[in-house]
Amino acid sequence: MNFLVWLAPAVAALALSLTWCLRRYALAHSLIDVPNNRSSHSVPTPRGGGVAIVVSFLIALAVLFINDEVARSVAWALLGAGAAVALLGFLDDHGHIAARWRLLGHVCAASWAVFWLGGLPAISLPGIVVDLGWLGHIFAALYLVWMLNLYNFMDGIDGLASVEAMCACLGACLIYWIGNYQPLIWLPMLLSMAVLGFLYWNFPPARMFMGDAGSGFLGIVLGVLSLQAAWLSPELLWVWVILLGVFIVDATFTLIRRLIRGDKIYEAHRSHAYQFASRKAGGHLPVTLSVLAINAFWLLPIALCVSVLDMNGALGVVLAYVPLIVLAIKYQAGAVEKAI
Repeated sequence: MNFLVWLAPAVAALALSLTWCLRRYALAHSLIDVPNNRSSHSVPTPRGGGVAIVVSFLIALAVLFINDEVARSVAWALLGAGAAVALLGFLDDHGHIAARWRLLGHVCAASWAVFWLGGLPAISLPGIVVDLGWLGHIFAALYLVWMLNLYNFMDGIDGLASVEAMCACLGACLIYWIGNYQPLIWLPMLLSMAVLGFLYWNFPPARMFMGDAGSGFLGIVLGVLSLQAAWLSPELLWVWVILLGVFIVDATFTLIRRLIRGDKIYEAHRSHAYQFASRKAGGHLPVTLSVLAINAFWLLPIALCVSVLDMNGALGVVLAYVPLIVLAIKYQAGAVEKAI
């Protein structure tokens, strides 16, 4: 266990230095996000820094696996799915991959992870625990595909995706520690450290963007971690769904509204609630800090109630999401831009 004492800061330092290297590479090879009418930023900024998160976390995962601190099935699920999604995002960052091929890659990566995890565990509902059997494999794969795509959708302003990942991971670590699930702590802890190293460069005003490689990787890894935890205790799946509530609600509400309107959902847009909010606030920092506050003072306490005080997880999700839906409506998530 002694190596774990230095592993966390080492991962953060590695991500910090790798992001610096990637920034120099992006500048040298003109990998720059130039603002357009669909952008939420106004200054040309190098992209692709999320690769630092990918490399740092996968190295940490290998160290944990070699030292028998993570199960073989979980390690292969994270390595195969995470690396595949990151590679697909990296290629898309450097050129363009058609939406249908990206989706096919996402489904394959999600299916790989579900295979190693064993599908979807029993789901805890009020008064009953439901085992979906083979249908659970399909739902689990769809869940992972949506998680990685919604994380990509929500990576649109400085620091937001990084802050959300750190809040969810560190919140889960606290819950695991209080609930005596210590073996689960290290993966989200090390992921949060990898994100922390990158966040130094991504905090508003950002000097480096995450890119599809990083955002997709974060989405699927967070999804896998939630399924891993659910196999130990069904309530822990609800804990993760609560902790990731800001992203899940905004992305899902926006998608549904755009589908109803008949928009092409694969086209870039600026109609998420956080994007409207950042334009109304006149900058990214107020929104990113607001999301931090929502996670710390609203979602984390509810997740603690589910894990520690035996509140039913589904009811906890409803309680957590109602104010988030109100905020999505207030900031007109999914509306056309001229509505503001």
